[in-house]
Amino acid sequence: MSKKKMKPASAMRIWLPLLLMAFAASAAPHALAVQDVETPRILVLPFQVISQTDASYLSTQIAQVVAQRLSRQGAQAFTAKPEDLDAAKRISESSPEQIIAFAQKSYDAAFAVWGDFTLTDGDFSLDVRLMEIAGASPQRFSAKGSGIENLVTVANDVADQIGKTLFKHELVAHVEVKGNQRIEADAILRVVKTKSGSAYNPSALTEDLRAIYAMGYFDDLRVEAQADPDGRRVTFHVQEKPTIRHIRIRGNSKVKEEDINDNLTLNTGAILNIYKIRSNMDQIETLYKEKNYHKVKVDYEIKPLENNQADLDFIIEEGPKLYVTRIRFEGNHAFEEKKLKKMLDVNEKGFFSWLTSSGDLDRAALEQDMAKLNAFYSNQGYMNARVGDPIVQIGDEGIQITFKIEEGQRFKIGRTDIEGDLIFPKDDLLSKLKIIEETYFNREVIRNDILALNDRYADQGYAYSDISPRIVPHEDDLTVDIIYVARKGPQVYFEKIIIQGNTNTRDKVIRRELHVREQGLFSNSALKRSIRNLYRLEYFEDVKVDTLKGGKEDKMVLKIDVTEKSTNSFTFGAGYSSAEDVFFTGSISQRNLFGRGQILNFEGSIGGSTTVFSLKFTEPHFLDTQWRTYIEAYNLERTYSNNGYERKSTGGGLGLGHPVWDYTYFNWGYNLDQSDVIVTERALISESVRELEGTNLTSSVNLSLSYDSRNRGFNATEGSKHTAYFEYAGLGGNIGFNKYIGQTMWYYPLYKSLVGFVNAKAGYVHPNDDGKLLPDYEKFYLGGINSLRGFGYQGVDLTEMKAIFNENGDTVTIPVKVGGNKMVQFNLELNFPLVSQAGLFGVVFYDTGNVYADRIDLSDLRESAGAGIRWMSPFAPIRLEYGHILDRREGESSGRWEFSMGGSF
Repeated sequence: MSKKKMKPASAMRIWLPLLLMAFAASAAPHALAVQDVETPRILVLPFQVISQTDASYLSTQIAQVVAQRLSRQGAQAFTAKPEDLDAAKRISESSPEQIIAFAQKSYDAAFAVWGDFTLTDGDFSLDVRLMEIAGASPQRFSAKGSGIENLVTVANDVADQIGKTLFKHELVAHVEVKGNQRIEADAILRVVKTKSGSAYNPSALTEDLRAIYAMGYFDDLRVEAQADPDGRRVTFHVQEKPTIRHIRIRGNSKVKEEDINDNLTLNTGAILNIYKIRSNMDQIETLYKEKNYHKVKVDYEIKPLENNQADLDFIIEEGPKLYVTRIRFEGNHAFEEKKLKKMLDVNEKGFFSWLTSSGDLDRAALEQDMAKLNAFYSNQGYMNARVGDPIVQIGDEGIQITFKIEEGQRFKIGRTDIEGDLIFPKDDLLSKLKIIEETYFNREVIRNDILALNDRYADQGYAYSDISPRIVPHEDDLTVDIIYVARKGPQVYFEKIIIQGNTNTRDKVIRRELHVREQGLFSNSALKRSIRNLYRLEYFEDVKVDTLKGGKEDKMVLKIDVTEKSTNSFTFGAGYSSAEDVFFTGSISQRNLFGRGQILNFEGSIGGSTTVFSLKFTEPHFLDTQWRTYIEAYNLERTYSNNGYERKSTGGGLGLGHPVWDYTYFNWGYNLDQSDVIVTERALISESVRELEGTNLTSSVNLSLSYDSRNRGFNATEGSKHTAYFEYAGLGGNIGFNKYIGQTMWYYPLYKSLVGFVNAKAGYVHPNDDGKLLPDYEKFYLGGINSLRGFGYQGVDLTEMKAIFNENGDTVTIPVKVGGNKMVQFNLELNFPLVSQAGLFGVVFYDTGNVYADRIDLSDLRESAGAGIRWMSPFAPIRLEYGHILDRREGESSGRWEFSMGGSF
């Protein structure tokens, strides 16, 4: 045989079947005892390998495959022991007599198997001999194959031929099932491999027993294989588990039976399984403990019946209802018990426990309380404090919980430093650390410092930076040094950005909202801003971000997976408004037209005072630039009943905007409006309104600068919005004025879900010097749900004395309502959730402001205060708020309800 070195490809072709052989060996099941099965002992010797390349290691591997295959057929087959391997290889080349003597003497075998393996240019053959100890001459078996990867299959085929000879080609004459009552025999026989007419294989019977047991219907199994003139008669004997006829609950008086049954996973007709019974007992105990019956005991009783059935009873001893009546602390010296109790979610039973759930024992909350206490101590300088697992003692009258505390010593902050890879000046980094401002050790502040430092490094592209604190305590003076160690790692660039889940929205619409770019430097703050931008689009229910390693150490793959939501909306509603009385409203809008991010909106409203229809199209990125453009048209009819006239307007406008800073837009717009003013009550109109009677044309241009960082438009919880607005009218037409408006709004998260809101607004309008008119409807009025609540729509105004003739022909003066040239408005609010899942919120407020003809007088402000609710309904934001006038004047009501369906300030 040649001993040439094998080529890599050849080695791969040979090692592949060897791995398969190893898997076959590990997956072979252990044989089960089966009645009437003979297991002949067979020694499989190493094979002689004839090959142009060195494949001698296949000698023992082929023998192992053949032995494993024979064992699966019911034989007790094995190969030579490692210490006998060399002798076995020599014997396998000897005469049959010497082989038989070796097998019998060394291994007490009844049979021996040996053979040759010949490999030539990828083709191979197996020549195998089988000889019984008492036999006259060996029997020969052979097989051929092509491709070394098929060696295992061919070796198994040869082993199957040997197995048929060993077991004398016995067939299964008949297969039957006995002992079954409810489970049909056909259902059992479908899961077994042994079939009538198939070759009899004792090893297959053990697998069949496992398959039947896995059905889960039987307590006991056995199989018989008896001789029969036509082969073997195989009988599977089964003993079925009983089924449940009835499930009864006994001993319950505090918990309804239907509530207990709702928590059970067992039902009538199910197989009686002791493990499921115990699991359901645990479910019942859990149900009772949730209702504060902590001494509940649950047992069961099985009553056997005919037809292999049984009744199952759950027996409950409910015990008394118990609450937490005492929470103790042991080892607390620095803090009083009262202070520590305030941090806990689990608390002692109080007078209003029926309403507040105080005194309920919640094991999960108790574990969290332990963590809270540990965190509290470590944030107060007790860096070595330990709070042990709470000890729960359930007594006859109540529950006592004990927290054992080891406070340790309190450490002050000593030296604070930062070292390692510094990408900023050390003084700059140290100045940003909050731990320097602390007197005592505070683990939470340290953690926040680490996050802040990591963010600063990440904003410079160091995505894998690692900031870790080295804490060095000094027991002698009870100080602790905090040294932040920085490891910057490589600067990372985005190799590519993958966007998934957008079936409607185009990729470019998403990419243009991102503040990170492919091949651009990684920035953590830019990535966060990108995700915020995507949410603000309101196209997506969810945005998931994953960062993956790129092709190189300094490359990263950004994966953005979005879940789209509907951007079409059709709304229709009716209601009552303090400004409009009964009104009807509807709209059709698409916020993501054709997946391009364009907005098309048509809406209309018909009310007691106003009828308006408008159509607007917005392109947020004109020609894929940062320019935002819009075009709109409207038709408006409004009755100014307090001022004695009606206005019918038709108009439209167009505009564009462009970002100038973060969250900041510059906007330009042009509006054209034609209004017909119809006097309805001449006694109520002012001189300025009388001049407008007829058709008026307004051609105006406006400029604005706006900043908006709110997290959402309705009921925002953080951020701010600021607007500076200027409008010039007089580019043709008979109307001419200059209008200036400034507004600032702030949202502050105060405590938990409590949000504070501050709004300030001021305006000034004056006519042009060209003699054109300033309409009263362009002046300022206050009052209503979006300004001063409680005064009514446009209830804060100015009065102008007008001379008229009375019924006697005498001249008298009467007051008429007019708008102001100037206005100021201030609003303070506290917003809080009522049912946050349903989008229902509460609000309390204070409003103040006024309108003026000349100078603004802040000592002359109207005031109101009140409360209300806000609901982010499925069709539109709804507000219902009551304002009480604090400086009520003669003839005014004390206040009123305000209602609206739409936006906020």
